[in-house]
Amino acid sequence: MKPRRWLGSLAVVIPLIAILVGATWLAIRGWTAIEGPAMPLAGYVAMAVGIIFSLIVGVGLMSLVFYSRRHGYDDAADRGQGEP
Repeated sequence: MKPRRWLGSLAVVIPLIAILVGATWLAIRGWTAIEGPAMPLAGYVAMAVGIIFSLIVGVGLMSLVFYSRRHGYDDAADRGQGEP
C-alpha cells in the first residue's frame, strides 16, 4: 500500500509544481515585457506599503478566525442548524 500512496501524492504534487513554474514564468515574462518609463522610488514605496498593509489585514483576520473557533465563539452559531 505504501507505493500507491507515494504515487498518488506524486501524481498531485508534480502537476501543482508544473502550474507554479508556469505561472512564475508567465509573471516574469509579463513583468519584463512591459515597456515604459521606470517606476519612481515613490511608486515602489507605495507598493511596499500596500503589500505590507494587505498582509497585516489578512494575518489579523485569519488570527481572529482561529481565535474565535478555538475559544468556542462559533459554537453558538452552529446550534440548531442540523435539527429539523
